[in-house]
Amino acid sequence: MPTPYDVPANLLIQRLAQYLKDEVDQIRPPTWASVVKTSSHAQRIPQNADWWFTRCASVLRKVYLKGPLGIQRLRAEYGGRKDRGVRPEHARKGGGAIIRKTLQQLEEAKLTKSSGNQGRVVTKQGRSLLDRLSTEIKKELEKQLPELKKY
Repeated sequence: MPTPYDVPANLLIQRLAQYLKDEVDQIRPPTWASVVKTSSHAQRIPQNADWWFTRCASVLRKVYLKGPLGIQRLRAEYGGRKDRGVRPEHARKGGGAIIRKTLQQLEEAKLTKSSGNQGRVVTKQGRSLLDRLSTEIKKELEKQLPELKKY
């Protein structure tokens, strides 16, 4: 059975974001999501109107692959390089409120759960959702590229 390790990340995140938007009522962007930058290194707000669902899908995938994960490790994952003009660039962490709120919504939707002081892990429902979507994506890819069937 294919898992998120076996399919391209961009396809899985797109499919999962669409699923979260259409099927999961607990995942909804907060009122401030339309005016906030995603990090101190970002220069503008996200261009995609549905960026909140994409971020939730990406966080869920990261927790599946690297979990248990806490907010600080996820902030480091979503950080980047701050452009400081002619001075050297420095690393900046991603926005903590965004990650905290996405984890809270994923926990409310029963896709993740807290693992004490270690961070969040994916629940059985979350794992089965990601595995099911991965299986669908792998079947579609096999139709386009038949040589993928041996993997």
